[in-house]
Amino acid sequence: MNTITLHIPGISCHHCIHTINTELADMEGVKSVEASLDSKLVTVTFEPPASEDRIRDLLVEINYPAEA
Repeated sequence: MNTITLHIPGISCHHCIHTINTELADMEGVKSVEASLDSKLVTVTFEPPASEDRIRDLLVEINYPAEA
């Protein structure tokens, strides 16, 4: 099991959090998603076939890119 924490500067409201949580939770292999409006951080716990690259790609696709 892997865990990553990503900074997503585009998080500005609870709708952002809901969208990120819903989209990432639907990805095969993602076990948990915790997003914070205050810190703009998203912590994702996952296993294959999910990967950090696939998670980052999905965030870009839904217009919430993580900082490099």
